[in-house]
Amino acid sequence: MSTSPAMNGLFETAILYPDLDAQERLSRLVGLDDHKDRLTKILSLLINPQGLKQWASKHHADADQLVNIILRRPPLVVLAGDVGSGKSELAETIGDAVARQEDVDLTLLPLSLSSRGQGRVGEMTHLISSAFEYTVSEAQKLKSSNGASRGGVILLVDEADALAQSREEAQMHHEDKAGVNAFIRGIDRIANRQLPVAVIMCTNRINALDPAIKRRAADILKFSRPETKQRFSVLSSSLSQLGFTQKQINSLVEVTGPTGDREYGFTFSDLIQRLIPAIVLDAYPNQSISPDQALRVAQAIEPTPPFEEQ
Repeated sequence: MSTSPAMNGLFETAILYPDLDAQERLSRLVGLDDHKDRLTKILSLLINPQGLKQWASKHHADADQLVNIILRRPPLVVLAGDVGSGKSELAETIGDAVARQEDVDLTLLPLSLSSRGQGRVGEMTHLISSAFEYTVSEAQKLKSSNGASRGGVILLVDEADALAQSREEAQMHHEDKAGVNAFIRGIDRIANRQLPVAVIMCTNRINALDPAIKRRAADILKFSRPETKQRFSVLSSSLSQLGFTQKQINSLVEVTGPTGDREYGFTFSDLIQRLIPAIVLDAYPNQSISPDQALRVAQAIEPTPPFEEQ
């Protein structure tokens, strides 16, 4: 994976796209094709608005007002949903698809949760402002005089509710409110300068985000636990290689969904990070994997409980 050092502790290790590792990880996110396609389009327009102008020139030459409406949207996308639903993994890898589609180099800057600081007055506001300052500085180098982008930056804010809680909360500290204000100013600054930057926020608690931030989102993509078709896609991609029949995989699909005494099914991460490895480890090192054995393993695993907003 192509990486570069983080800047003064504001970011985790930056990722440079295109990147083969990110491409492989993105391909393993089965069952999220609609989200992949939509997010790729949204980010492509934010990073390289010339693409939309070229499309309009070809198909809708008199649609200047329509194009302006699309291009003036704030550079923010919110990925919201249950734990283990693939939000963070998609946010960390989708830049590869955008970079390849637009034929540009992109940099992912994952904002470090340490940006909350140590609680000293003004510290979080300063850290958030510094993060946006660095992002803007990097993006300005990539904008050509004719408006075309030579590259782009994606600022990733995981667990966004930790930094952008609603200022309407009565118990919210003044310093936290100032940090949210700094975040909003950063979004507006990028939008006003029309820089090749996209900001992705991931959250399990969409209702906890400040309303002003949600209003600025170009889109809010909702993530949920995989449905029957999605669970089949995830499981069959691995188990069909072992000779499992469609009927045998469907048995696993059934037990990993909601059951009579459990209202929720497995998350994507439950299937990929827990169930499939558990099936392998149960057979390793002395026997081959059998469908009956895989079913017993699945029945013994409790899926991650849903995240409940307070």
